[in-house]
Amino acid sequence: MTDDGAGAATGNPDAAPYPRGPKLGVDVGQVRVGLAGCDRDGLLATPIRTLKRDARKNSDVRILVREAVERDVVQIVVGLPKNLSGREGASADMARTYAGLVAEELIRQSHPVPVRLVDERLSTVSAHRSLHAAGLSSREHRKVVDQVAAVEILQHAIDMQRSRGRDVGDPVPVREAEVAQGLPPTPTEEPVIKDSSSSTREPES
Repeated sequence: MTDDGAGAATGNPDAAPYPRGPKLGVDVGQVRVGLAGCDRDGLLATPIRTLKRDARKNSDVRILVREAVERDVVQIVVGLPKNLSGREGASADMARTYAGLVAEELIRQSHPVPVRLVDERLSTVSAHRSLHAAGLSSREHRKVVDQVAAVEILQHAIDMQRSRGRDVGDPVPVREAEVAQGLPPTPTEEPVIKDSSSSTREPES
């Protein structure tokens, strides 16, 4: 894994460089979690798999981190859903919590790569449109839409990194003291999203 001083290309000494190498993109839902990956040059995001969300035991978090370790990723990008005005609702809270769990598990597995939250407004809507354009039925969407949304998230992030010459999104803080003590991941009960105006995500079925 290598970190290049990409921030220097902007001429801004305060610009944070972005890591070069394979990365994971994550689309977090109440029922499923979509994963996508990219090549070492950070040019093209492709779908990987869909995980069933396990809010009680967080087994999906461990599977995700195992995938990250096996692929030797240098960064994980988690989509942060917002509404069109830029406000955050229950879906964003869920994504932030999930990203924190991933960051903590990465430390436990001795693979402490950065996790960042990137605005994913309309990524799921865009994924559904892409699948419709490809001729897939609504029933067929369910199997792959989370992966396609993860591709949208990761592709947006790596495109922005290259164009800006610096990292994008917000870093995810980690409760390093608790992780160092060997405490297990905190089980989470995902909030029930009732206010559709708080997110641009389409409801999962």
